[in-house]
Amino acid sequence: MADSEGGPGAMAQPRVLLTKEPAPQTVPASDLPMKVYEVGLNTGTDSSSGLATVGFRTAKYLPAEWHLHNSELYHKAFAGCEQAEHGRAEAKELAEYAAAAAQRAQQDSTAAVSQRLQDIHFWKAELQREIQDLDAETRLLAAQKLRLERALDATEVPYAIATDNLQCRERRQAPDLVSDEVERELLKEAELIRNIQELLKRTLMQASNQMRLNRDHKEFCEMDWSDKVETYNIDDKCGKYSNQSTNIQFHPSSVKFEESASTPETWAKFSHDNIYRAEREKLASINLRALIDNILHDTSEDMRKQCAAVNEAFAKHCEELDDTKHKLEHHLKKILKEIGYQEANIAALKQAIKDKEAPMKVAQTRLYDRSFRPNLDLCRDEAQFRLIREVEELTESINSLKKKLLESEQALRNLEDTRMNLEKEIAVKTNSIFIDRQKCMAQRTRYPVVVKLAGYQ
Repeated sequence: MADSEGGPGAMAQPRVLLTKEPAPQTVPASDLPMKVYEVGLNTGTDSSSGLATVGFRTAKYLPAEWHLHNSELYHKAFAGCEQAEHGRAEAKELAEYAAAAAQRAQQDSTAAVSQRLQDIHFWKAELQREIQDLDAETRLLAAQKLRLERALDATEVPYAIATDNLQCRERRQAPDLVSDEVERELLKEAELIRNIQELLKRTLMQASNQMRLNRDHKEFCEMDWSDKVETYNIDDKCGKYSNQSTNIQFHPSSVKFEESASTPETWAKFSHDNIYRAEREKLASINLRALIDNILHDTSEDMRKQCAAVNEAFAKHCEELDDTKHKLEHHLKKILKEIGYQEANIAALKQAIKDKEAPMKVAQTRLYDRSFRPNLDLCRDEAQFRLIREVEELTESINSLKKKLLESEQALRNLEDTRMNLEKEIAVKTNSIFIDRQKCMAQRTRYPVVVKLAGYQ
């Protein structure tokens, strides 16, 4: 019994079960057959062997096994605590690292946005400066264009004088109807004025095209500047966001690059190209203004020089005719006076007709703009009827004035015919002196001064 209970072979199996976890079983467990123990007989009076100890010695752990089991539990508890403590330390370290990384990333992003704001501000300021320069240059060119228009309008009077002089001199009677020095100078003057008018028209068209280009490039710069302003406001708002902002939220879909997004290089090149093209047009506009100055100076000087040559030829020819002058002073002065009145009347009628152009434009522009009223607002209201009546009244007034102008011009022609009939009774020399001195030279006193020919008035 002692060998069977305390021997190494009898306790090997319980020790393995106490120190190791059972392996997973792949074969279904089955009940083992009950172990049969031999009961020892009581051999003596003091002997402990006997029926009283049966069943208390088998299936019990030894004290060493009990201590080993407890030590293993202690070890597992200690290892678990140590592992949990290590995990908490790692979690704390990871959280601190993540917080620091997030803070650094946010600081870097804020710095990048701030740098971007500086870049945007630079290009915005450059574009704004270019817009202001182009606007100022366009205004200067518009002033030059106005000078061209005034100069072109001013050439109408000299051309009318020259052509009228030629026409008047065509009414000379033989033998004074000759191609003299005065006629050659007048033809030269008329040709010079026509060439100057063509030059001014071409320059005027060039100035209009340049102004259009200036406005187009100014518009390009304004659009780019507007985008920069909007972008600056957006980035400025983004730069002010913080973790304590109340208007921040999740936008998972925003973490991507737009397909149409530009690169910093193309972004900067776009604004650079806009400014470059604007600078190029501004330089062209400056050169054109200088060219216009030279053209107006040269043309005004040429016209005044030719006017002086014509006047000198007239004066010389009139001096040659003074010796044979015979006039019928009384009748001739009355006719000339009436002709002067009639010319003034015609000029007044023409001015009256011209004065009706602005009211007509106002009324027709109002009607045109009101035609764009939307939907039911396109109403035939009293204002519409009054505007239509205004246009009709202005048209009627203009037609009446034109009719009266025709009558007045006809009356002037009649007076000229009467004058010619009277001059038929005057000597040929008297007629020639009257045309050259009273008509041609008198009209040439209306020749514009250099300041007006240069477009300053």
